[in-house]
Amino acid sequence: MARIVGAVTTSHIPAIGRAIAKNLQDDPYWQPFFGGFARVHEWLAQVKPDVAVVAYNDHGLNFFLDKMPTFAIGAAAEYRNADEGWGIPTLTPFRGIPDLSWHLIESLVAAEFDVTTCQEMLVDHGFSLPMALLWPGGGDWPVRVVPVSVNTVQHPLPTPARCWKLGRALGRALAAYDEDLSVVVIGTGGLSHQLDGKRAGFINKAFDEMCMERIVGDPESLTRYTIPQLVEQAGAQGVELVNWIVARGMLEGEVARVHANYHIPISNTAAGLMVLEPRR
Repeated sequence: MARIVGAVTTSHIPAIGRAIAKNLQDDPYWQPFFGGFARVHEWLAQVKPDVAVVAYNDHGLNFFLDKMPTFAIGAAAEYRNADEGWGIPTLTPFRGIPDLSWHLIESLVAAEFDVTTCQEMLVDHGFSLPMALLWPGGGDWPVRVVPVSVNTVQHPLPTPARCWKLGRALGRALAAYDEDLSVVVIGTGGLSHQLDGKRAGFINKAFDEMCMERIVGDPESLTRYTIPQLVEQAGAQGVELVNWIVARGMLEGEVARVHANYHIPISNTAAGLMVLEPRR
């Protein structure tokens, strides 16, 4: 069976890609953010995952407003990214694992999730930048990937409760996969931020810190928020918290917090980072 070794949750701000390209990791503005990943790299070297299942949101590279699935899962042998107009260099293609992808898709459909299946799929900065943060240096990626795209762009959005149920269903499906694989689950986005309107630049540190605490010990309490309540508390784009909820849902039972970092602001966004392990 596949075994989930833990979860990483992190932000995916486009400016991160430009900072990496310009080698600004030690710049005073960026160091508090990038410095938080040293412990993550140590942890990944210890647990040595074979596969990363990544819950993220597409920003218009693969899906657009005319066709926006609530949940979509990649079933390709390879995933590429492309120029999104942010000045972020494109990265080495990511290797898929189609057999696992199809197992997850079939399990979710059996669990009454109507997912969109993508046998061809581009992945944008919401996927590629967290991967570059976790495994820096470029070159071939040490893990195969399954992208899980969650709509946080066009309303109506899936509720935190529905995203929690998606994570639980994915976790059960991974546990039932008949191959010896170590899996890290990744939830990307946020934390609080708003990029437009009268509240552009909005950050809610108290809410972010509460979410980072509850995602460890009481994640289901976060599922009681509605999408309008999340927008009010975390900003229009802060609803990306649902990707963290999907990732946490894949971890069954109690978890231990291995590492956490919180820094504000990076490009008008509250940047959160956590590493969680199942208590065995």
